Amino acid sequence: MRDALRQHLRAILDTYDAVPADFEVELERPAQPEHGDWATNTAMRLASVLKNNPRTIAEELADKLREQVDPKRVEAVEVAGPGFINIRLADTYLTDQLASALEAGSSYGRTTTGAETSAIVEYVSANPTGPLTVGHGRNAVLGDTVANLLEWTGCDVTREYYYNDAGRQMRVLAQSVRARYEALVADVEMKTLTHDDGTTVEVPVSFPDDGYQGAYIINIAQELADEHGAALLTTDSLRPFQDKAEEVIFTEIEGTLARLGIEMDDYFNERRLYDDERVQQTVERLTEAGYTYEKDDALWFKTTEFGKDKDTVLIKKTGEPTYRTPDIAYHADKFERGFDAIIDVLGADHVATYPDVISALDVLGYDTDRVEVLLYQFVTLVRGGEPVKMSTRRANYVTLDDLINEVTADVTRFFFLMRSASTHLDFDLDLATEASDKNPVFYLQYAHARICSIYDKAAEVGLDAAGDADLTLLTHDDETALIKELLRFPEVIDRAAAQRAPHHVATYLREVATAFSQFYGSCHIIGEDEALGAARLKLADATRTVLRNGLTVLGIDAPASM
Repeated sequence: MRDALRQHLRAILDTYDAVPADFEVELERPAQPEHGDWATNTAMRLASVLKNNPRTIAEELADKLREQVDPKRVEAVEVAGPGFINIRLADTYLTDQLASALEAGSSYGRTTTGAETSAIVEYVSANPTGPLTVGHGRNAVLGDTVANLLEWTGCDVTREYYYNDAGRQMRVLAQSVRARYEALVADVEMKTLTHDDGTTVEVPVSFPDDGYQGAYIINIAQELADEHGAALLTTDSLRPFQDKAEEVIFTEIEGTLARLGIEMDDYFNERRLYDDERVQQTVERLTEAGYTYEKDDALWFKTTEFGKDKDTVLIKKTGEPTYRTPDIAYHADKFERGFDAIIDVLGADHVATYPDVISALDVLGYDTDRVEVLLYQFVTLVRGGEPVKMSTRRANYVTLDDLINEVTADVTRFFFLMRSASTHLDFDLDLATEASDKNPVFYLQYAHARICSIYDKAAEVGLDAAGDADLTLLTHDDETALIKELLRFPEVIDRAAAQRAPHHVATYLREVATAFSQFYGSCHIIGEDEALGAARLKLADATRTVLRNGLTVLGIDAPASM
């Protein structure tokens, strides 16, 4: 309806020569229900353009709008205050839309705003150097839900996990595994490493100073020892150690993601870019464009020409590319695959580095307007109002599995999504484990389960849940308020998808559950006149559908009982 009203107003404005063709009609939901369902300040914004009193302009626009709209869809067009136009929807329109929502069922909320478009969403993208942490968890859930939202608008979405398997981190990982392997199969000298907090750990003398110290490294080394005995002592290559580490760690990573209902379409490794000579070609193209130079035996990218304080190294004096260089090649590869939107989900610590990739892509001639970087702030686990560290047997960080074990996958997903990605998230463990209405996940899931219970009770007393019902009987204020809330669902999906902001869905679902609670407290279903009870049961069913579909978008279960 919002789009239809906007089109009506735009058509009216086209009859005024003075109104610019690019003037955008704004329609908002009034804060007070008594002001109607939609409101526009168009008249006030056009006062200086049309050189007239905004109230007079509003009266004229309202008269013309009344002539255009269908009275079965719009009950009233009213002028208020200094020149607001308030629009009130007709009851027949509301009940017709409610019937459509019921008919759509599990498809209700899906739109076509993204039809015939494609997007690649790259998320998680943690290098396989250890288990996923809580920080990776917010990335994973955010990216996965953005992908869900895009699919609900009809977009063709590819989910991709990119990881570095050709750089220094992986070399240090392999060295760490090798050192632990040597200690398992041979008598090697040990040394003591002291951490910043004063704690110590015993490692083989061949263990790199910045090596990976978690217990999972010893477990990987043990698997190699079980498979090969001492045979790998004679090899100079780190490849068997890196390959085994990747295999074991990625198995664990995929298992962790699966617990959250996350499944990738592709795992894209950096090695592909070297095997296909994409990294070398990218550097050559930047050089041919005149944006690189050599200094101190390194190759530099002229990022100062794009507003940075200093230039950026692409190839170190050792001949090894910095991490930005394959990143540029990887994004060029995404462009070559023809996606309409290229979405990267990155932590806030990338805010100063990703612009280098964008600048390079500009130089290479790609349309960087198609690249969107979704930055998210970091997560602090809180218990009793104080930041805490959860115990872990692996290393000095909190694993995502540890968090899921403590609060469940559903709670993990919802808590990561209930705040805007741009805000720091305090993950309240006390609230997350509470089985009451204070816990927003429990509140939503319980609302869905309660409606399922209502259906069971209705069946017991012979109230027909499957047959037709006269929805025009739904005239109580709380019934009307709930219907209007439910009809917002497709709009919320579109908005959340367009803004890459899943928290809008989380917030909306809580508003639906609250509106249902208000309705259920004042409008009995069982024990009322049969026709009215059947209509209210249908309204409860529509609410259940919206809760279930919305939770599905968020990747959260909608239980039938609790």
